[in-house]
Amino acid sequence: MIRLSHVTAGYPEKKVLDDLSLAFPDTGAVAVMAPSGYGKTTLLRVLAGLKAIDTGEISGLENKKISVLFQEDRLLPWLTAQKNVELVSNSEKAEYWLRQMEIPDISQMPHAMSGGMQRRVALARAMAFGGDILLLDEPFKGLDDALRKRIAERIRGVFPSTVLSVHDAAEADLMGAKIIQLDQ
Repeated sequence: MIRLSHVTAGYPEKKVLDDLSLAFPDTGAVAVMAPSGYGKTTLLRVLAGLKAIDTGEISGLENKKISVLFQEDRLLPWLTAQKNVELVSNSEKAEYWLRQMEIPDISQMPHAMSGGMQRRVALARAMAFGGDILLLDEPFKGLDDALRKRIAERIRGVFPSTVLSVHDAAEADLMGAKIIQLDQ
C-alpha cells in the first residue's frame, strides 16, 4: 500500500498539498479528482519522486518501477513516433503499444500529428516503459469519447496499480477507478 502521511508540498509562492494523508491500494486504479489548482499534478509528481515534499512521509514506493504520463506529452520533436517510444523500450514493444493506441503511421514526426495523436504516442511510451505503478495525468485529453473508451479498455489492468488525475468522473469509470476527491 502506498501511504502519504501528513504530506505538505508546494512551491515558493504557494503551498499546494497541505497536511495530506492518503492511502492507495497495491492493486487497481484510483482516480484523483479536484478542480484545477488543487494539487492533482503535484500529487502525481510527488508519487513519481519528481517533486520533493516539505514535510510528512511517503511509504510503499520502495523498489517500485513507476511509469508516468505527464500532463504535457513531452515528445522529442526530432524523433518519429516509434523512436519516441523506443526511448524507453525495444522496437517490438514500441510497435505493439503504438498499434494499441491506434497510431496509423509510426514513422510520423510529432509536428505532423494532431494533439490527440501526440497524446496517444506519449501514452504508448508510458505503457511500453512498464512497471509496477502507472501515473496518468489527464490521460484522455484531446481524445473523442469513442477513442477514449477504446484506449481505456487497452490500458486498464495492464499495471498492477494505476493512479490517474481526471476532471471527469466518466473518465475514472472508464478505468474502473475508485475516486478520491482532493478538494474535500
